[in-house]
Amino acid sequence: MLGAISMIQLNYRSFELELKHTFTIARGSVDQQPTFIVEVAQGNCFGYGEATTNHFYGATLESFADATERVRPLIENTDVEDLNKLLPRLDEELSGTTADRFALCALDLALHDLWGKRQGKPLHELWGFSSDNAPLSNFTIGIDSPEKMVAKMGEAGDWPIFKIKLGTKHDIEIVTELRRHTQAIFRVDANCGWTAFQTIENSIALKELGVEFIEQPLAMNDLEGARQVFDESALPIIADESCVVESDVELCSQLFHGINIKLVKCGGIAPALRMINRGKALGLKTMVGCMTESTVGISAIAQLAPLLDYVDMDGAALLASDIATGAHVDHGRCIYPKAPGSGVALHCGTFSS
Repeated sequence: MLGAISMIQLNYRSFELELKHTFTIARGSVDQQPTFIVEVAQGNCFGYGEATTNHFYGATLESFADATERVRPLIENTDVEDLNKLLPRLDEELSGTTADRFALCALDLALHDLWGKRQGKPLHELWGFSSDNAPLSNFTIGIDSPEKMVAKMGEAGDWPIFKIKLGTKHDIEIVTELRRHTQAIFRVDANCGWTAFQTIENSIALKELGVEFIEQPLAMNDLEGARQVFDESALPIIADESCVVESDVELCSQLFHGINIKLVKCGGIAPALRMINRGKALGLKTMVGCMTESTVGISAIAQLAPLLDYVDMDGAALLASDIATGAHVDHGRCIYPKAPGSGVALHCGTFSS
């Protein structure tokens, strides 16, 4: 381990991530994804974290910068060796809104990466996890015409698992057509686009089509519908929009079979670890999912993957070009870098705010 250096230097900047294809879910489409990258440094070690913007949650580049500036004095007057003291204080300052938690995620990821690099080992090894235990990741196919979805699946190649975005009037027809072209496992994600009746009805057909589970079919405030679906669905139901922060896990244990944790929504690695452990204690299947994000965010998810039942870490694979190197997914299998921390290195090197 390197000797202690008292001050952390904090910088940040934004990037525009270009996607290979227009990415469509039930709520809309994107061709470019703005992302916010935090850099923290001590000596010659640099840690990186990421949060992507999200209109649904009111998370903007401006809100990220504002939140980061509010906690700059706290971060820059702390040694990263005091991470277990610093992170709870950041959580106190940045837990008021979902947009603030997105910013907290970028800071949390960067500080964990820096801490691991200062220790000289990957985070998952410092926690006592083996990368051999990481589950296979799915590859996501956004909503499009059935012909284009088949083409995207073919372009992705021989992935063992595909997540199919749904929420149209022709969802069963779409999955039926995709099934004609692969024997891979399917997962489907309706992003709050179905009713309880549709979910129960669709689950029967989807089970016959080799679907593993359904992710967030209902609006997150439809608790009555969620109870009905939990009791009557032919397939397991995984919470996403209904499982944002730690306090959601308990309620989800009564309404879902598993939880999909997003680092940006909950505030980073530290709360995600607590959510994973609590979910397991409650008998829930655990999953960590990604946004459309760069290898910076994906490399952080990779450190948690050995703990999980399922993982969705294909975000960087959907990009036309990346801004970083680190952990990456090769046809479902996570390839870990031989580097400490999260293993992230930016293509542009270090930068100033």
